[in-house]
Amino acid sequence: MEPTLMLKTALALLTITALGGATMAGIRFARNANPPAWLAMLHGLLAGAALTLLLYAYFTVGLPVYACWALVLFMAAAAGGAFLNLAYHQKLQPIPKAIVLLHAGLAVAGYVLMLMAVFAPK
Repeated sequence: MEPTLMLKTALALLTITALGGATMAGIRFARNANPPAWLAMLHGLLAGAALTLLLYAYFTVGLPVYACWALVLFMAAAAGGAFLNLAYHQKLQPIPKAIVLLHAGLAVAGYVLMLMAVFAPK
């Protein structure tokens, strides 16, 4: 598979993931309730698929510098998401809003770097 196609595929998966994440954040902040478990699982599955594709691309064909930094931020965001799920969501406890904002901030910064990696002039 060519590197550009892998980056664009990962970006498409991350776009869908971001929409789910924004929906979950909206539920948490507007309704003051945890999002449904199925949405959290779908969000994590899509993020994991994109992260796996980026890791594969990194180790096989290489990534642009911006995509490498995006990968680092996405790995940190994934760790935060796993923590949110295991420490709070699964135990049916309210998810701390501060951790949601940190998780989202890392993911948004990674997403912007991915956009730069995919659409930057070559």
